[in-house]
Amino acid sequence: MPGEGDVFDGAALARWGQRCLEGLERHRDEINALNVFPVADADTGNNLLTTMRAAVRAAEAETGPEPSTADSAGPSAHAVAVAMARAATVGARGNSGIILSQVLRGMAEGVAAGPLTAGSLRHALRRAAVLVREALSSPVEGTMLTILDRAAEHAADCADESLSAVALAAADGAAKALGETPTLLGVLREAGVVDAGARGLLVLLDELVAATGGRMPVRPAYVRRTPDRSGSADAGAAARRPGAVVAKPAVRPAADRSGVFERTDRRAAISGTVDGVADATGGSGCAPRVGGDETGGRPGRAEDGGVIARSGKSSSGSAGRGGADVPVAAVPAPQYEVMYLLTRTDERRAGRLREVLAGLGDSVVVVGDGAGAWSAHVHCADAGAAVEAGLAAGALSRIRIETLAVSAHASAGPADRGILAVTSGSGAVRLFEDAGATVLEGEVTAEELLAAIRALPHREVLVLPNGALPAHELVAVSVAARDGNRDVLMLPCASTVQGLAALAMHDAGRSAADDVFAMSEAAAGTRWGALRVAAERALTIVGTCEAGDGLGLVGHDVVVIDPDVRTAARTLLDRMLGLGGELVTILLGASTPAGLAEELTEHITAGFPGVEVVVYPGGQAGDLVQIGVE
Repeated sequence: MPGEGDVFDGAALARWGQRCLEGLERHRDEINALNVFPVADADTGNNLLTTMRAAVRAAEAETGPEPSTADSAGPSAHAVAVAMARAATVGARGNSGIILSQVLRGMAEGVAAGPLTAGSLRHALRRAAVLVREALSSPVEGTMLTILDRAAEHAADCADESLSAVALAAADGAAKALGETPTLLGVLREAGVVDAGARGLLVLLDELVAATGGRMPVRPAYVRRTPDRSGSADAGAAARRPGAVVAKPAVRPAADRSGVFERTDRRAAISGTVDGVADATGGSGCAPRVGGDETGGRPGRAEDGGVIARSGKSSSGSAGRGGADVPVAAVPAPQYEVMYLLTRTDERRAGRLREVLAGLGDSVVVVGDGAGAWSAHVHCADAGAAVEAGLAAGALSRIRIETLAVSAHASAGPADRGILAVTSGSGAVRLFEDAGATVLEGEVTAEELLAAIRALPHREVLVLPNGALPAHELVAVSVAARDGNRDVLMLPCASTVQGLAALAMHDAGRSAADDVFAMSEAAAGTRWGALRVAAERALTIVGTCEAGDGLGLVGHDVVVIDPDVRTAARTLLDRMLGLGGELVTILLGASTPAGLAEELTEHITAGFPGVEVVVYPGGQAGDLVQIGVE
């Protein structure tokens, strides 16, 4: 007879997802600081958190924000798990996020016939391990895939038939394997860290233990260890000791760029439209290719055009797999991370895309959500070719291109540049904070803004005022805040959605002038509007409104008046999209009418095919909805 916690329904899975989200938030800095493979960009924790947030939002849509604990209430475990897997595939960030989506897909397949039990958890972990290995062009041990394998093995070996016992066995197996990752991957050993993505996966498994009624496992502090290069046998043994605990570094990792936001980068030198995003890859299970012939052929594969290349030496100095060394300079180093969503395709074409991308670069992952959508990821020198390969395989959307050239500097310490954003609403605050900004919340005065700028420790401060103060006050604040130790730059963001678009283009690796130019261009390229309710009878440029009318504004000007708020919202969207647009961001206010977000999304989909829509809970008090069109 199953005990309490031995059967997980849809509501319980949703609560587990929320626990995972909170756990990843707590461990984000730790995971970011561990990240050295395949690119040391300190973003793995951010990528996992952003991907899991997308999954949790989908779960909440199935169960409600506070899932019922009643056994008979709510959707099935399969319905919730499928929603989480699909949302994670679409919203995945970096290699680690894509792999996380496959863990959730494995969970969905594991509970296809009923709730999550000890038996279905074993099946889910086995299936997830298979899906992850199938998705990688060049699987590498010592990464998330190794930890997933060990978790599945230990779950299968557990003799206890309670769900919490099997979850604990899986988590303990993953923890043991995590401690051994430096022995399997030279770049981890050289850096004195365990694999960052694998550490994130352990967070999820530990939260499952707690969610099923077990005691939260106590893990060591997984932090960067200074490698002992004396060459002594004792030192080598210490480096391989699982779970070694060392002092935490005094310096926090570089300011994160979670990649929550997307925008159109019309300057990208590729055909078609590219949505750039401030997000570099996190930990993965893919090997970076550092050698090969000039054509960029994938090492060891003759079917990619008949080119056979050999792997050279890795950056850690260990010989690559594949045979004779080839000079590293023979193949251009990867310069871009390219990700996109692929639809209207199939297994065969997705598999071929994986091979083509492997010929263009490394860290290749192509995964499906089980329902026709695929997410692709690659590091390469030719971003245009990677996008063209996707176009040949199906219909593309959510294209994101990130420069990797600056990422190598992330591990050297935080950039001496901070972002200060003024916004209101709990959801909007979280969006800015997740992207690495310091937030000044609510209505602010010039004096409060000046104090907040001076409180930041950075030499360079970029301010996203988001319409909080008039231009002359912002100029006065920036002049007053500047001194010999600090430079302050105000960006032309008149609304929250413009601030989000600007922050999506932030890159601390650029000079301040270049960074501000790119961010300002993003803000200027975002038309913004708002839906409000008239508080009283008033005269506008389009006529007289009555108290309670729906008002549609573009910028600060009323362009729509309608007694019905929902009709006003649809008309406003028609006006804004009538001038063109490729991406619509909808920020929901604290008093947004129920179901309005879904109505507006359907309206855009039906009336403006090909336009992407992203919806975020903003929580702002003034605007029922704030809209950005890029």
